[in-house]
Amino acid sequence: MTEMFESWRARLSRPASAAGLGAFRALFGLLMCFGTLRFLARGWIEELYVRPEFHFSYLGFEWLRPWPTWGLYLHFALMFVAALALAVGLYSRLSAAAFGLLFTWAELFDKATYLNHYYLVSLLALLLVVVPCGNACSVDSWRARRRGEAPAPVAWAHYGLLRAQLFCVYTFAGLAKLNSDWLLRAEPVRGWLLQFADWPLLGRLFVAQPSAFAMSWAGALFDLSVVPLLWWKRTRKAAFALALVFHLSNWLMFPIGIFSWLMLVSLTLCWDPDWPAALLGRWSRVPHPRSCSRDERPLRERSPRLVGRTWLALAGAYLLLQFLLPLRGLLYPGELNWTEQGFRFAWRVMLIEKTGSVEYEVETPRRRFLVSPRDELSALQLRMLSTQPDMIHEYALHLARRYSDEGPVKVRARAYASLNGRPSQPLIDPEFDLASAPLGLGPAPYIVPLERPGAELAAR
Repeated sequence: MTEMFESWRARLSRPASAAGLGAFRALFGLLMCFGTLRFLARGWIEELYVRPEFHFSYLGFEWLRPWPTWGLYLHFALMFVAALALAVGLYSRLSAAAFGLLFTWAELFDKATYLNHYYLVSLLALLLVVVPCGNACSVDSWRARRRGEAPAPVAWAHYGLLRAQLFCVYTFAGLAKLNSDWLLRAEPVRGWLLQFADWPLLGRLFVAQPSAFAMSWAGALFDLSVVPLLWWKRTRKAAFALALVFHLSNWLMFPIGIFSWLMLVSLTLCWDPDWPAALLGRWSRVPHPRSCSRDERPLRERSPRLVGRTWLALAGAYLLLQFLLPLRGLLYPGELNWTEQGFRFAWRVMLIEKTGSVEYEVETPRRRFLVSPRDELSALQLRMLSTQPDMIHEYALHLARRYSDEGPVKVRARAYASLNGRPSQPLIDPEFDLASAPLGLGPAPYIVPLERPGAELAAR
């Protein structure tokens, strides 16, 4: 066993060009700069964090609340500075840590803002902290060369960790699509395409039933195959061309923010590590340099060394967690896309179309009355609340606390939802007192089962 571990350790310790890792760091940092400025320019700080009177918390992070208005703007300003420092490679690992902490902290302000690619941003920032991301195309590498020093060599293990993360994202996104709604009903793709019926030339093609099935199956196949195809040199160019078409078409058709660009930037990690140097060499018509720097000062080279056992053990534990976390949905009863228990942090990307409505019945010893959550929530919060049982439960507990001075409080939800084009049905048992049940990770007894599973609908 020890010999096998040492053999793999030696393979993973083989030196690799730092250029690809440096280019990814720079592109990722620039994209995060743009994303932060976009967040500020669109007024989302006010809309998402300042105006709402209530914020949904992640379990265990109930103590974390948005700053006062001035603190929020300072938070995002610091996040922009950290992203810019990461882009130029100034104290690269420290900048990655600062950006990752600030970004994740902001995402924890409100569960309603959760997006899969925001989760991925947090993970990629974390991974940039533990790999030598500032060894090329950076101020750090320039300063080191000025001193005549060479950083420790980048190893294949560093690329392998990031590639494995991408493999996890795409694989679980593809596996999630292997369900009857997606494959046998072409839902929700069919419903999404109907909004493009008035497009010139392509509109009639989009609304045709075969198009919805073709896109559904192609989407699942793409997610399951793109990373392995990018690893294999013979199919790499074709695979990236396919990724360009896939992600850019999604970006043009759907309001998915920076998601497409984040994935395209991340997929460069699957190319040969020296691709930036080769590209620069081709454009300048000179033999490609060994790094992004043109400084030829002799370096005091560090001798190659094996990747540390502790680093490999921690990387292995991290990847094991990443592959187990999306599987936790199997522990819960019912249709996962309906109950959404185990839905977050599982790479269920662009998978469902779910709409709903909810209002609450509050009962105290003095009175019984209805409460509409729209009075204190943002449009985004209300949309997320109306379809996600755990958020419906959390808001019910909030109402119970609000009216607790009137005596024992019971809170029931009148919640209805529609999944992937089905008729609307009750999502929450209207007779269940949500105030009597604490928040937790166990199966939720108040969720009404989905009445018409996808397989049953597809058989008709």
